[in-house]
Amino acid sequence: MTQKIFGHQNPDTDTVTSALVAADIETQLGNDAVPYRLGEISSETAYALEHFGVEAPALLNEVGAGDEVILVDHNEKQQSALGIENATVTKVFDHHRIANFETEGPLYYRAEPVGCTATILNKIYKENNLTISKESAGLMLSAIISDTLLFKSPTTTEEDIDAAAELKDIAGVDLEAYGLEMLKAGASTSDKTAAQLITGDAKTFDIGEKNVRIAQVNVVDVDEVFARREEIEIAINNEIEKDGYDLFTLIVTDILNSNSKVLALGPEFSSVERAFDVALDQNTAILEGVVSRKKQVVPNITKALADL
Repeated sequence: MTQKIFGHQNPDTDTVTSALVAADIETQLGNDAVPYRLGEISSETAYALEHFGVEAPALLNEVGAGDEVILVDHNEKQQSALGIENATVTKVFDHHRIANFETEGPLYYRAEPVGCTATILNKIYKENNLTISKESAGLMLSAIISDTLLFKSPTTTEEDIDAAAELKDIAGVDLEAYGLEMLKAGASTSDKTAAQLITGDAKTFDIGEKNVRIAQVNVVDVDEVFARREEIEIAINNEIEKDGYDLFTLIVTDILNSNSKVLALGPEFSSVERAFDVALDQNTAILEGVVSRKKQVVPNITKALADL
């Protein structure tokens, strides 16, 4: 049976490229697998795909009973494909927390505390003596650069740095020059609607009994985004009303200076003040040194909501 490989909704560069790379690994291992995506390609991801001459995976709307699937870069069901509870998950490659995940049968589960799923996939290539093509190397390198913000994120590990050093040679690129151009390609917001800004890289988390939505945008000009604060707040409040979020935060991250500015709305907006020891002004605050949703934002908000 052909296995479907995909990452989380609102796909980022790691999710898209990891689906493509995992499909290559499965094919080399003699398995039938096809990569997919669960949303539109970002401009950053499009830059990486075009640079290495790789087509974007096809869009997948839902899965169902009888489908065998491999998950990359996620495991939480609310972040996955529609109908995931009916499919058979055969493998998982991930670097996030494990939550809301269970299966009826045994499976291969590979989760490691590294900065990027691609770092794990690079190890799997080598463990199985598989061939890493220039294209696969470039895709994995792009994912590592994206998820670690060119090694500025606190999620970065020595394994990520070592993997990138290996992959840049196979991909044939200058790591710093290519990485900065790729990040800048995804940093412009002027051509995006408010709805696109708050949904382009957004994930839902069940934290205790609270329904929390955390969106993140990487930019080189934070003020460009917050000049549209009122417009963005309307879009966020529409999402809160539609999906019943207790908290919706937009994290706008300055990729050059490694700081973020947060916009927090919803009934539990004050939890952001407790989480980061800040005072919100017009629903916003500067978060010094905060760049990682996984390692800094989610854990802090989780603790703040637990202290209610």
